Amino acid sequence: MDRQYFSNFFSTLRERRGLVQALATLISNINLPNFFKGTIHMGASKKVCVPGLNCYSCPGAAGSCPIGAFQAVVGSSKFSFSYYITGLLILFGGLLGRLICGFLCPFGWFQDLLHRMPSKKLSTKKLGFLRYLKYIILVFVVWLLGVILADEMGISSPFFCKYICPQGILEAGIPLSLANPAIRSSLGALFLSKSLILLAVILLSVFFYRPFCKWVCPLGAFYSLLNKVSFYKYHFNSDACINCGKCAGACKMDVDIRSCQDALECIRCGECIKACPTGAISTSLSRAKPIAEPRSKVEN
Repeated sequence: MDRQYFSNFFSTLRERRGLVQALATLISNINLPNFFKGTIHMGASKKVCVPGLNCYSCPGAAGSCPIGAFQAVVGSSKFSFSYYITGLLILFGGLLGRLICGFLCPFGWFQDLLHRMPSKKLSTKKLGFLRYLKYIILVFVVWLLGVILADEMGISSPFFCKYICPQGILEAGIPLSLANPAIRSSLGALFLSKSLILLAVILLSVFFYRPFCKWVCPLGAFYSLLNKVSFYKYHFNSDACINCGKCAGACKMDVDIRSCQDALECIRCGECIKACPTGAISTSLSRAKPIAEPRSKVEN
């Protein structure tokens, strides 16, 4: 398989990103009958993590959420599973970086759908300082609390999943409470607080592009750190560029691909490539820049 094959493959994925996101969500939650039964799948596949943010307790979930699984065992060096989870996250991120956020994350797709709703769209550029919050959550809530508050067996509560993550209430709390009377009767303050967080994310997502991904998600924070070393790379051909600024204008993650091709916030959605009139932006599974074949510079 040569470089042109992969180029065409990823080009096809970009053109059908919405479909890829829908399929990734379906595959991550393939046990659809459980939504009607109000039960959780507990099969062998739960030992494997899916790449995107997808709640373990979702009735249809085929695998584990990487953040939830990591939190549960990060406090102990006795569990080989903790090394397995960390290694799997590094594998996912090392191969694709935040392309996972752009194509394979169910909650990312959910926010994309919300943002398509007719409304005035607001820029997040002046709120750029909030992007550091997700790294604070990754270090202190996901990792440090899991280490400090682990029990004598080295197991800790998944604090992020339990108290913050809106995906849990969307995929698990609401469906389970609707289908299972026993669960519905036991709902309390935690369900209410998580529902309010979900409601806030829903409202913000209508006006701002992916607020949870930009500001809160620790999984996105982890993958972003691997953007600079991942095999899947973005390339910029300055000779083909006419500095029209269309790539930066098309990026809803506030990234200017011309100045940084492996920016931490880039989810590799490909909107900059679609907007470029001269073909100055390309991708490959190599750090080496491909030989550019720019389109005509007459287009602008």
